[in-house]
Formats: sequence, C-alpha cells, structure tokens
Amino acid sequence: MSLPDYRSLSLWHDTADDTFVPRPALPGPASYDVVVVGAGLTGLWTAYYLRRADPSLRIAVLEAEVAGFGASGRNGGWCSALFPTGWDKLVKESSADGALRMHRAMQETVREVGRVADAEGIDAHYQRGGTVTLARTAVQLQRLRVGVAEALARGFTEDDERLLDADEASTMLAADGVLGAAYTPHCAAIHPARLVRGLARVVEASGVAIFEQTPVREIQPGRVETDAGTVTAEVVLRATEGYTPRLAGLGRAVAPVYSLMVATEPLDEATLASVGLADRPTFTDGRHLIIYGQRTADGRLAFGGRGAPYHFRSRIRPSYDTEPRVFAELRRVLLELLPQLGDVRFTHAWGGPLGIARDWAASVGLDPATRIGWAGGYVGDGVATTNLAGRTLADLVTGADSDLVTLPWVNHVSRSWEPEPLRWLGINAGLRAMTLADAEEDRTGRSSRIARIMAPLVGGH
Repeated sequence: MSLPDYRSLSLWHDTADDTFVPRPALPGPASYDVVVVGAGLTGLWTAYYLRRADPSLRIAVLEAEVAGFGASGRNGGWCSALFPTGWDKLVKESSADGALRMHRAMQETVREVGRVADAEGIDAHYQRGGTVTLARTAVQLQRLRVGVAEALARGFTEDDERLLDADEASTMLAADGVLGAAYTPHCAAIHPARLVRGLARVVEASGVAIFEQTPVREIQPGRVETDAGTVTAEVVLRATEGYTPRLAGLGRAVAPVYSLMVATEPLDEATLASVGLADRPTFTDGRHLIIYGQRTADGRLAFGGRGAPYHFRSRIRPSYDTEPRVFAELRRVLLELLPQLGDVRFTHAWGGPLGIARDWAASVGLDPATRIGWAGGYVGDGVATTNLAGRTLADLVTGADSDLVTLPWVNHVSRSWEPEPLRWLGINAGLRAMTLADAEEDRTGRSSRIARIMAPLVGGH
C-alpha cells in the first residue's frame, strides 16, 4: 500500500524541510516500562521529560501515521498561555489561587518551549511577540475592556494583559476599522511542524523508541493492542487528542471538531510593512466564531478559524480536512480584515481535528490503580499546553513531588459526550450559534444574547 504524501497535509508540513519518510513500524509484541500512544506534541514532550527525569526507563512511542501527523503539525502556530478551562471552573475545582497558579504555569510554559527549542537546536521559528486581539466594533471593544478588567481583578497585571487604543493597535496590526485592542506578551509564533518533527528527532536520539505506521486499537492496564501484537508496560499513557474516539471504548471521551486554515504566498516588503506584525504577534479579533492568524517567518499570513461541521459518530476522514466553503470564508475574512492585501495569492488550505471534552476542560492525569495516564482536551489551545502536560505526566509517573502535580487540571475527569444523534445535534448547534451571535451583534450593536446563553455550554468564562 502506498503511503500518503505527508508534505501535502499543510503549509507547515510543506515547509518543514523534512522528507516525512516513516520510521519503522513496531515489528511485533514487545515490553517496555512506559508506552506512550501518539507521537504528537503531548506524547513527545512526555517522552522527552521522562527520559530526562529517569534515563533508565525503557520508553516507546507508538504512532499510527508519522510524528506530527495530526493537530500538532497542522495548528495555527500559537504557543500561547491560553487555557481552555474557564476561570470559574478552575476556581470551583480548586481555588482562586489555584486558578492563578494554573495560568502562571501556562505563561512559564510559553517560555519553556522556547528554551528547549533553543537548547536542543530545534529551528521552530519561535518568536515571542505576544497576541493582539482587535476590537472592530463597539461591542467587541467593551468585551475586551471587561476581559482586561477581570484579568487585573484576578491578580494579573498590565505586564500580562493591557488595552491598546486605536493608534497603538493599528501600529501593531493595520487592520480595517480598528477601535482598539487587548495585548498580552504571553504567546510565541512558531512553525508547528518544525517543532514537532525536531522534537521527535531529539527524543529518538535520547534513546526513546518511536514506532510509526503502528495504529493502537485498544488500551488496557499494563498493555496496548496493535496489529503487530501486544505491547506490555507498567505505565500506559494516552496522548491521542482528537483521534481518541478511534480507540476501543473511548468513542465518547472527546469530540473531534475540525479547524481549518489558509495561507498566502510570501508577501513583498511593501505589503508586509503595510500590514504590520513586525514582531510577529499572533492575532485575532473580538468576534465569537474564533479566528486566528500569524505572520510566518518567511513572510506569509497563515490564517484559520472554526466553522467546519462536526461529523456524525466522531468520524475522522481525510476528506474532512478540505471544506471549500470554509476555506472561501477564511480568505474573505482575511481580505476584509486587511484590504491592503489586494489580490494576494493563497497557496495553501488545510484542516484537521482537535479534541474537545464534554465540559470543555483540558486535563492531565495518571490513575494510580491502573497506571493508565492521559492528557488532552485542549480545544485548540494545545501547543504550549502539551508541554505542560508532558512535564506533569513525567512527574506523575516518576512520583516527583512538584508544584505541577498540584495544579487544578491534574486528574480532572470529564464526563462522556452524549450518544448520537444528540452529540451531532448539540455540537453543530453550538458551532452555528457562534455565527448567529456575531450576526446578532452586527445587527443590533449590542452584546449577543445567544452568546450569553451558549457560554456555559462551551467553556465560557
């Protein structure tokens, strides 16, 4: 059977300077101390920190395709301190101090990713330029004001998040109709495929076995089942994010929801100067239906957003990566945001699934009885969170008494998603509601009632 052209998966894969020739598959039944299922960022960071914590551990990573095949290689390239679990939920499950510690840990994680990339010689195009969130309507501006005020009341400072006036915001990103913005320094733009592929090479060089083209069918205490046979291990760690429903018995653990992206050709110097983003801050705006973008190291604009449907029974298929209607809308929105792009050529369009838990809460944990661990449910905010997850899993496995293992997301267990067709109806209704909420605000000039109703259902703060 011929292998897919992995370089065609996304802009990032295409420009990763990598052949993507698969590593050998698992040859047969085997035994290790720790088996990690999934060679995305969660699995690879976990193996990286485990190996550093205890070099004697025999560690294997099993991957169905190639390292970085999924969301870890296709995302928007935001290595940010954003955390999907709402503040109020974190406070309820721990305390206000616990919630603040969680967010401070995420801020430190943004820096940690840069430190490791530098120390290990991973050229991930890491640049910590922060994130600018534009307000292009009065309602959006008020929402940003409230958000910054809440952050300051929770113990953050203007060094963490601050408001920009229209001139400051336009200097950072010269978008059309800007009224102001919020800015946080806690984000780095990266090239995700370069990060995950470079990390795989570092992990493998440290002595960790990585087996690609090795789908795992089932996880049980002390073993995983593959087509090549059973792999036994004292500890089994699940790092499969949006692909988790493919594992036996986990069809309702997370919902795979698609996010799609487009990218321009490299822009000439005059156009880049007219756009801004000189320090490569990532960017979005205050609408409800999420959009996200960055200026790449080679001078492109990579731009993405939600809007693709959830597919019945959590199906994941290559054909779902392509949604022409959403691609067209993304191109339209970017040109509306930045009309100075003119007739710029778009060279890439791609997509892929991300994982969402039923309560929109990311989690990491290790069951002491079964010795099965997990991390995921990042809701698209996983580039930095995977690193924190990897460090936390390493501490849980080795029994380290660290601050990380006391963070409020540790050992949180989300309830299962509803069975079909309720899951299909509910998720797609939620996605549609965000579009309607933006239309409502455009029409009325007031904060959306639809968004307020939906917020508790989609992880709103």
